[in-house]
Amino acid sequence: MNKLVFANLLHRPLRSIISVAAVAIEVIMILSIVGIFMGMLDDQKQRTNGIGADVMVRPSNASYMNGVGGAPMPIKNAIALRALPHVKVVSPAIYSLSTSPTVEVIYGIDYQTFDALRPFVYLAGGPFQGPNDVIVDDVFARTNGGYKVGDTIKILNHPFRICGIVEHGKGGRKLVPLDTLGELMGAEGKASLFYIKCDDPANANAVITEIHNTRGLENNLVQSMEEWLSVMTPEKLPGFNLALDVVTGIAVIVGFLVIFQSMYTAVLERTREIGILKSLGASKPAIVGVVVRETAVMAAAGVLLGITGTYAVRTLLFHIFPTQHFEITAGWIGRGAIIAFLGAMFGSLYPAWIAARKDPIDALAYE
Repeated sequence: MNKLVFANLLHRPLRSIISVAAVAIEVIMILSIVGIFMGMLDDQKQRTNGIGADVMVRPSNASYMNGVGGAPMPIKNAIALRALPHVKVVSPAIYSLSTSPTVEVIYGIDYQTFDALRPFVYLAGGPFQGPNDVIVDDVFARTNGGYKVGDTIKILNHPFRICGIVEHGKGGRKLVPLDTLGELMGAEGKASLFYIKCDDPANANAVITEIHNTRGLENNLVQSMEEWLSVMTPEKLPGFNLALDVVTGIAVIVGFLVIFQSMYTAVLERTREIGILKSLGASKPAIVGVVVRETAVMAAAGVLLGITGTYAVRTLLFHIFPTQHFEITAGWIGRGAIIAFLGAMFGSLYPAWIAARKDPIDALAYE
């Protein structure tokens, strides 16, 4: 029977290749969307946590995702925040979401207070020397053939001179003066949020309570960094799991239909073969087993090809968008493989059932 299974697959190589490719595409779709989403999410968590703040103060309607929501908060609120007990550093910042040439969040910072949260580690250059300077991290500096101190780059269609290159992991990949970004966004004197460093991280909750009790600040969204990190999960981000379920569903349907069509056609083409097997005493389970085993071989090959293809996609995206993260985890590799494999197997059940029900006399008489 095993020889028959492989002989059947080799008899129609193009159909077998298409079926394997369909399962592979299914795996690539699932793992790629997860890799891109999880990579972006985890990258944002790591870089925000690396800023060194203990508490974040944002507008009441602020999004959890950086770069969404503009800059509606007066910078002068920093005066009231600095006066609160246990507050050591208050650093206003602006986020601006840029989509050219890639999707990224530009940080506008007050250098002295932002550096006081956790000092930058310079690999070249130094702090801002003027309003049109930009600090970039080493990940961005390696893109497009490499950037060095003194080079000019465009941010929001405005030229900036690279004044310093720092280790990645502290906020954005591009950081410009707070006032300059405010002018470019039409938000002079405004901030997207305030980062607060406490005299002791253990006093973060006390600072949050004080902020909520301060007139004019009571409606702001105030969170400890620990609380914000706990919220940044797929389960708590609106639309994340929905998008993932939609892509997974589409992928499963594609794999199911291709396998169904392939095996259904195969059964129709092998009517006489099935009749011979049944006339020789092959049972219904044996006939079903042949069809199912053919599908299992193609599904397994498709899963392996899909996993390999996903790593190829990650490599390609890394070369095109080197600042973007693409995260592949063993857990999701397993889940994607199981989903694709089971989808293919379900696609073979009806054709297998049709094959098992064929009457051997009718099958032998089939032309």
